[in-house]
Amino acid sequence: MTLPRMRRLAVGAAATTLFLTGCAGGTTGSTDGGGGKPAAISQADIDKAMKTPTELTFWTWLPDIDKEVALFHKKYPAISVKVVNAGNSQAEYTKLRTALKAGSGAPDVVQIEYQHIPGFTITGSLLNLRPYGAEALKDRFVDWAWGQVSGKNGEVWAIPQDTGPMGMLYRKDIFDKHGIQPPKTWDEFAAAARKLHAADPSVYLTNFPTNHNSIWTGLMWQAGLKPFQLKSADQISVDVAGETSKKLASYWSGLVKEGVLSTDADFSNQWFQALNKGRYATWLTAAWGPLFLSTSAKDTRGKWRVAPLPQWTAGEQKSGNWGGSTSAVVKTTKNPIAAAMFAQFLNTDPESARMLTTLQFLYPPTKALLSDPGFVEQKSDFYGGQQVNEVFANISATVPADFTWLPFMDQINNDWNETVGKSLADKTDTAAALDKWQQTITAYGEKQGFKVAR
Repeated sequence: MTLPRMRRLAVGAAATTLFLTGCAGGTTGSTDGGGGKPAAISQADIDKAMKTPTELTFWTWLPDIDKEVALFHKKYPAISVKVVNAGNSQAEYTKLRTALKAGSGAPDVVQIEYQHIPGFTITGSLLNLRPYGAEALKDRFVDWAWGQVSGKNGEVWAIPQDTGPMGMLYRKDIFDKHGIQPPKTWDEFAAAARKLHAADPSVYLTNFPTNHNSIWTGLMWQAGLKPFQLKSADQISVDVAGETSKKLASYWSGLVKEGVLSTDADFSNQWFQALNKGRYATWLTAAWGPLFLSTSAKDTRGKWRVAPLPQWTAGEQKSGNWGGSTSAVVKTTKNPIAAAMFAQFLNTDPESARMLTTLQFLYPPTKALLSDPGFVEQKSDFYGGQQVNEVFANISATVPADFTWLPFMDQINNDWNETVGKSLADKTDTAAALDKWQQTITAYGEKQGFKVAR
């Protein structure tokens, strides 16, 4: 199951829930021929375009987005927006690439996850939104989210829509029963894992899934790694098997080999049943996780709490991100001004941005919502009255801003499943699996025509 599908399941399951929750960026090189600093579109041209009858097509997988679109139409009645559900993430991306190759059928505006932006910018498929005033929006977003949509030459490839800063959901009742405090460091986490499983072999402190690398990537992000960097249009760097990565491998594979962590495939029937039965005492997840859990593990209502991720160094506060998407403008649009204004409005208009949290249950990237008492002070009965949104708002401020992606993340993720993920599941040498992952990414990158450095 892909990351975006996990998040969408949470949205669909929570259609009647009021609790609010909720990787690209930093791509390099200008592919719009403007050197990253093309001339700004004049306000007169913008005003004229927004009064000219125009129809835009918007591809998105979000339900009920018509309500936010209606707000845009109210402000700009000359502009109509046709909303199309083109499929969930990968299905949408495949259709988009097909349309771009055919030279027809592409939308004006499209929802794209952070980690897939480089795959479209490197082919020159996205419009640089900087000339359309997007740069002025930078201070409205948390730094790291803005970094995910920005190029090193000042390009703005998309507007952030939601994020997934990572934290730890934990079973307070299980912790209390066994005298365990929420671990503040990974050393404490390991000690708690051993203590809990020794006291009750039917319970694991957490489940470390081996069917996808989303958690692994988030933990690399937290650890300060920069495993994927797009240096230029033909040069990349890959470093997934260095000293810090080997430290992660030793830590997690060690606990798995000890038998104190499970490695079930998450988002499977077995995983859902285990959550409800108390087989896992924590879930390392993103800001969209609390809502997902509240609808998929209803039998555990009131038993969960939220805390930041444990840290590698006591006293530090760092996290990673898992999930999130953007609104990008396809470069082939015949109405670039209207499309750019729509992408900006959808995610920055105060009412529209708030509706994305209340209707689609996305975790916000804007500073305004992350500091809004109406959002952060909301209490959740499922989490014992805890202000969960506030916890994740504080966590969001600790995500490093320099994590970037490569243009072929799908292949990288698949290769992780066959190397590192398999080694964890089979309890074999994960350090050697990291080396293999490094080799496979390098070989694939070179096959695609990139010069690969480490």
